[in-house]
Amino acid sequence: MLTLLLVCSAVAGKTQELFVYTEPASNMPAHSLGARLTNGFAGNNAAGGSLNYSLIPELMIGVNKNLMVHAEGFFNNNNGAFRAQGAGLYAKYRFFTHDAVYRHFRMAAYGRLSFNNGAVVQETIDTYGQNKGYELGLIATQLLHKQAISASAGYTQVFEPGKQGITNDKAINYSLSTGRLILPHNYHDYKQVNFNIMADLLGQHLLNSNKSYLDIAPAVQFIFNSQTRIDLGYRQQLYNNGLLRMNTNGFLLRFEHTFFNAWK
Repeated sequence: MLTLLLVCSAVAGKTQELFVYTEPASNMPAHSLGARLTNGFAGNNAAGGSLNYSLIPELMIGVNKNLMVHAEGFFNNNNGAFRAQGAGLYAKYRFFTHDAVYRHFRMAAYGRLSFNNGAVVQETIDTYGQNKGYELGLIATQLLHKQAISASAGYTQVFEPGKQGITNDKAINYSLSTGRLILPHNYHDYKQVNFNIMADLLGQHLLNSNKSYLDIAPAVQFIFNSQTRIDLGYRQQLYNNGLLRMNTNGFLLRFEHTFFNAWK
């Protein structure tokens, strides 16, 4: 899913889109640090509807205007007890930019490398907290004043495909997102509270079995002082042609804070 907002316009001197369930082609400001805490709440389809809780803390670094890096930790109670399950590294490189008045188009390449010791209990592949593997992909984002539209596609490979009888090890992930800045109507100061609404279509196709799913994920977002961000989203399954999924519907609650000009 996807958001748009005038982030740090007075500080950075430009607009920037932000997303909840996906990353945009834009990066966080150069020489900035970010701390993010993502909470996931979902019913466990394999355990009589019990609640699955996941926690993903992240440290984000804006290396320069084109490169950003995330260090991620994965915690959940999927195995009955809440504990650390793994960690990951995410990097994104923006390689194309076309800026104009009140609009821009950007493209980026991304990669994630994840390690996870938790049990594999679903056919779907998720390197953001569930599987050991890697993902490589591309993102394209168009900003049109207060509206953002973004699309992404990526290839995912699991390192241990035969673990616990789950044989799918290759997948294509894709997303289509849109978001809109609702408030403020007129932007005068970076301290104004920003309110954004958005929606994402999130899908995956497993190359081994030709099984697929498609989810929709509406969300709202609040930005305070152009530095502190709160996201609230809900992910709902729209289509599934026989995939075993542990979590099909659930809420996301995220807190994030950015430290600008953390170093020279």
